Amino acid sequence: MKILLVGEYSRLHNSLKEGLVALGHEVTIIASGDGFKNYDVDIDISSKLKNVRLFSFLNKIFTRLFKLNFIAVENAYRFKKQLPKLKNYDVVQLINEDALHINPKQQIRLLKQLKTQNKKLFLLCCGDDYITIKYYLQNTIKYSILTPYLEDKSLKGKYDYSLKYLSDSYKKLHDFIIKNSYGTIATDIDYHLPMQSHQHYLGLIPNPINIDSINYHSLSTKGKIVIFHGINKLSKIKKGNIYFEKALTIIKSKHPDKVTILSSENVPYKTYINTYNSAHIILDQVFGFDQGYNALEAMAKGKVVFTGAEKEWLDYYNIEANTIAINALPDVDYLAQKLEWLILNPNQIETISKNARAFVVKNHDYKTIAKQYVQTWKNA
Repeated sequence: MKILLVGEYSRLHNSLKEGLVALGHEVTIIASGDGFKNYDVDIDISSKLKNVRLFSFLNKIFTRLFKLNFIAVENAYRFKKQLPKLKNYDVVQLINEDALHINPKQQIRLLKQLKTQNKKLFLLCCGDDYITIKYYLQNTIKYSILTPYLEDKSLKGKYDYSLKYLSDSYKKLHDFIIKNSYGTIATDIDYHLPMQSHQHYLGLIPNPINIDSINYHSLSTKGKIVIFHGINKLSKIKKGNIYFEKALTIIKSKHPDKVTILSSENVPYKTYINTYNSAHIILDQVFGFDQGYNALEAMAKGKVVFTGAEKEWLDYYNIEANTIAINALPDVDYLAQKLEWLILNPNQIETISKNARAFVVKNHDYKTIAKQYVQTWKNA
């Protein structure tokens, strides 16, 4: 098959491509690289002007005052320039409803042309979109990325990116994609829950992880326990990083001789994954039911990850709590207690490390996941 993957947020499409190529398919990724994360792409449509500090500053002012985003305009221009080459693909898959990061009205026009010159169009649900945000706003589940906003409406400005999907223009974009695609695929439990009652939903296919390129390293717990906390400033509130920061303060004061704490903020993907190589424990996110891509890669390396590991996830994979990953909750004392439990019982770190790697190999192997995608695309 000839496959076009549009957009990249978390290296999901890169790993999927690697699995598909291993199966003999021809795959192209067209994307912007997702800002500072700088993911690999085959066709780069990222803005070049955004790297000019003065222009980037002026663009923020124009966007705020006049709703005119010159970086988005440039992204649109770069994608449109590539459109004549993006033909005769058997499958086109969008990473998100806003895969191109441009004005919805213009995005519809470009996607309409993309669709007419290719065969099947599919959509991934692996981040914010109309259905997911609408579902989270109903506040019917234990928590979500919107929980901080639902508890404190003064945070609305921090949620502009998420809430934009409920605007009329993005609702039209959503409707267009649903009407013109063969269906939507969710990548984990956090997106499966909002999607499962919708007719166009094709089911959950777990995140693909290239286990052949990620080496497992057994963890020695003879010295200090190393804890790593990586922060993306844009999603800090949605991930619940503040709970981790406060829990780490408690741990530092109680066990200064037993732990080393590492942290990073807004670093490129390749820098990020190397920063935590020496860590035993990774603090990922609080407001999740399942693991995102970064957590799974860390688990594949054998790290003990504090992340989404809720009952729905346990039931889906038929596993026991705190044997594969530590379920992170928006509770500072709870997080501190779990960290202390691991620090004082390093044998648990070694056990969970082995279990985490085994879990990823069994449930997220990139070649097996690629086969699931191919089967879903063919059957749709």
